Amino acid sequence: MSDSQDTAEALEVWIDQDLCTGDGICVQYAPEVFELDIDGLAYVKGSDDELRQAPGATVPVPLPLLADVRDSAKECPGECIHVRRVADRTEVYGPDAS
Repeated sequence: MSDSQDTAEALEVWIDQDLCTGDGICVQYAPEVFELDIDGLAYVKGSDDELRQAPGATVPVPLPLLADVRDSAKECPGECIHVRRVADRTEVYGPDAS
């Protein structure tokens, strides 16, 4: 855990499938983190390549992909991608970011 704290704050990302429009913009930006499932909605996936399908399921944001994940949240037409700090669960990118 101290490794991620040395370089940057640990962030996690999740998708609100109730708002997902299935456009796949997030997959274009960061296919390592997002994937469209058979239901046509986007989900986050872990480093094991498995989709996290439980509502509100999160995965860590890999530091090298932070810009791509941030851009996904900004460009998402459904405004359903949430990126927050792990430490205090404050949203830093997405519809609830201040």
